Amino acid sequence: MKRPSPHPSGKRQKRPVRPASGLPSEKDILEFIATSPGVVGKRDIARAFGLKGNAKIGLKATLKDLEQKGSLDRKGKRLAGTSSLPPVTVLEIISIDDDGHAYAVPAEWNPVNGDPPTILVLEDRKAPQPSPGVGDRVLARIEALPASKKSILGYTYQAQVMRPLSREAMRIVGIYRQGPGAHGRIIPSGKKDRYDYHVPHGEDGGAEDGELVAAEVTKPASRGLPQARIRARLGNARDPRNTSLIAIHAHGIPDQFPQAVLDEVKRLQHFRPESREDLRHLPLLTIDPVDARDHDDAIWAAADDDPQNAGGYKVIVAIADVAAYVKAQSALDREARRRGNSTYFPDRVVPMLPERISNDLCSLREAEDRPALACHMTFDRHGKKLSHRFSRAIMRSAAKLAYEDAQAAIDGRGSDKARSMLAPALKPLWAAYAVLSHARDTRGPLELDLPERKIVLDDKGNIARVVVPERLDAHRLVEEFMIQANVAAAQELKRRKTPLLYRVHEEPSQEKLRTLADFLKTVNIPFALGQVVRSKHFNRILSQAKDTPHERLVHEVVLRSQAQANYRHENAGHFGLSLADYAHFTSPIRRYADLIVHRALITACKLGSDGLSAQDIAVLVDTADLISAAERRSMVAERETVDRMVAAHLSGKLGTSFKARISGVVGAGLFVTLLDTGADGFVPVTTLGRSFYVLDDVRHALVSSETGETFQLGDVVDVKLTEVAPVKGGLKFEMLSDGKKGPKPPRVGRHRVRRPERPRRR
Repeated sequence: MKRPSPHPSGKRQKRPVRPASGLPSEKDILEFIATSPGVVGKRDIARAFGLKGNAKIGLKATLKDLEQKGSLDRKGKRLAGTSSLPPVTVLEIISIDDDGHAYAVPAEWNPVNGDPPTILVLEDRKAPQPSPGVGDRVLARIEALPASKKSILGYTYQAQVMRPLSREAMRIVGIYRQGPGAHGRIIPSGKKDRYDYHVPHGEDGGAEDGELVAAEVTKPASRGLPQARIRARLGNARDPRNTSLIAIHAHGIPDQFPQAVLDEVKRLQHFRPESREDLRHLPLLTIDPVDARDHDDAIWAAADDDPQNAGGYKVIVAIADVAAYVKAQSALDREARRRGNSTYFPDRVVPMLPERISNDLCSLREAEDRPALACHMTFDRHGKKLSHRFSRAIMRSAAKLAYEDAQAAIDGRGSDKARSMLAPALKPLWAAYAVLSHARDTRGPLELDLPERKIVLDDKGNIARVVVPERLDAHRLVEEFMIQANVAAAQELKRRKTPLLYRVHEEPSQEKLRTLADFLKTVNIPFALGQVVRSKHFNRILSQAKDTPHERLVHEVVLRSQAQANYRHENAGHFGLSLADYAHFTSPIRRYADLIVHRALITACKLGSDGLSAQDIAVLVDTADLISAAERRSMVAERETVDRMVAAHLSGKLGTSFKARISGVVGAGLFVTLLDTGADGFVPVTTLGRSFYVLDDVRHALVSSETGETFQLGDVVDVKLTEVAPVKGGLKFEMLSDGKKGPKPPRVGRHRVRRPERPRRR
């Protein structure tokens, strides 16, 4: 087996050129050791420089000379450079000062040489890229400063970043197990991890047996187990309140704010009301989930008093003015950009902005003055938007209501507070929503039925129950008002030719459309290829499947045909919402894209001097990529955490049978989702029966080649829980149900056939 390269990118390092003498110079050896992120030994150096035979004897002598000179430190078979830094090395960012300057230390440093040198990391203005944050690693070119400058500046080296290094492949989270002697091992939490990790003596970070730990890979697998160094102790693995920490550390989600950010927040002063449009006389409402901690949007509506617009409505969507506090290129701004968005777990939130901003200064609290960026819109009686404008305002929320309370008041119930807002606020809002709904129905956005489950925890962090919140008109109302404000923001900036970040959702690819068309033939729903596809075409498909045995299946397959939304600096429209121009404007507390759009509006509409900076514009493409990746990272982390929590919840129910829906089909078996908890698991094909099963990609099914028995995407089945891995979030089931009767598959075009290893039917 070929040994993996120690190169930090994960790719095999190009072999250094061997000098004519046959041996590399001392400088070459030290540079190679310094730029390798893992542990380096004599064998690694010999392989890298292509040394064989007698040359290895010469290498051994050279390494001994370096040790005697103090340039090299040996610990067992491991080698490390000492106090002198090579021209190119791997650095780890340790702090960022108030001026945005990043400081680093060598990623590998021998403590016998004292404290590591502090290195100033220079920013490359010519080729802007996402600024490294605390904890990030970079490959950098090092320059030693003259002695005359060291005492003045306080650092001894400066570095130019060559490229950032991904930490994903270097980061693991798992349970630490103390082995015999001073060694230990980590059982990793990732479902795809194939090996445990060996923890050498002195690199356990003081962890105790059974603790949850975050670690860094120091040596990849070659002969024997890969090695890791424990970076952080996360607490008892059995404590459910630590479950979300697994995903936070495994995906590198920043959950601690740098001191420079915290210091900057302390210095923030309340906004000044001067030059702001006063909206405090209007009964603006915040309508949010009952457990919401921050409130960044408020809404108001009234019948238009213009006789030329009979039946029309005026609407205001007021959004927290985060740009008033988070200035471009500040420490706050850099950290928010690095995080990209807030991440929501069942037991905690990892916020994009510190709590003083998200829950205080920018939260639209009831009966308190707050700064806002307001979108004023006018609609005619058909829901067509006639005009819009933006202003920086001062507002005061008339009431903080939960969705359920607002809906109850409209339905004739509700709390006293909600009922008191009926005439001045709620009834006009619902009337305006009725008008906007008419235009929405004409527009025809994609109408997928995607119920969302919510985990409710008890006071110990365990799952108390899993609920599917009822979808109310109050939810749809707020959602439609936010969509209209987002559209207005995109249109305004597009008209003024101001750079911004669009929220883009492209139409499905031709390949996915062909796959969808092939499937729809099997359920007798026509779908013509070659046409210009609109969201209304998918709605027609969903309508034809309504109240048929295939309804759920069709929804699943249509969903899988859709592209993933992301952020871009160029507009490509939003297919799912059937909108030509769309941007995110309404949640700047929890999404960095919205903050960029706010700054762009401030610049375009001449609403202040704290708008879009030249640096914001210069790195807009990188910002779009950065926050799109952060969004995907949060989605995966949130899903994995729910999987782990539910797996722990079910760990005492081995042997129990459950109702489930088939959510995925592969040759090796079936993915299923439990109907009561939403837990995901796997049913191996070995539990389906004593027959060959063929994967039918078109029908999304496994089909018996002998009987035609079929297990298809969307089918409701009975399964028995056979294995639980709480830390990995893995569940394995055995199939109890018979499949549907169907025709035997043709012999041509089979993708995969599996024969079970054991009988199942009891």
